[in-house]
Amino acid sequence: MSQHNLKPKHDLVYLTEDASHDEVIELINEEAFGPGRHTRAAARIREEGAHDRTLSFVCADDGETIGSVRMTAVMAGDVKGHLLGPLAVRPSHKNRGIGRELVRIAIDAAKRKGSEAVILVGDAPYYGPLGFEKVAYNALQFPGPVDPNRVLVVPLRPDVHSRLKGRIGWRP
Repeated sequence: MSQHNLKPKHDLVYLTEDASHDEVIELINEEAFGPGRHTRAAARIREEGAHDRTLSFVCADDGETIGSVRMTAVMAGDVKGHLLGPLAVRPSHKNRGIGRELVRIAIDAAKRKGSEAVILVGDAPYYGPLGFEKVAYNALQFPGPVDPNRVLVVPLRPDVHSRLKGRIGWRP
């Protein structure tokens, strides 16, 4: 076999999360966010109830899970939406568009399921090109401190912005 046929093969597959992914997702999130991740306001919402596995996805490279995104059903004011996150990709696979693709898949799935909005706390320069817009300053009250400039939404209905006022919390 000639030398030029030996380049690394990357076979990325995107799958719906299931319980068999829990351990590796915990490892990926630990690697990405460290031990302080459980104290964040968004994490407190996730502690109120389980995430929605049907809207949560992983990326596998040649059978190894290397990225994950989770979605949790929330009420945000009177908007029935989903909180996106955590989103994490192993350092070995960063800057390849895997995170962006996980976000795209999750938003599409939420839209199909009738979600009114996908909300997250994150960086506008990263998430803006993926369809996220800033939520009105201090419009949503999280169960813990959050930078109001980092609260973003993909509105999936025309009236979402005007209805994103009040408490955000887990929705059964």
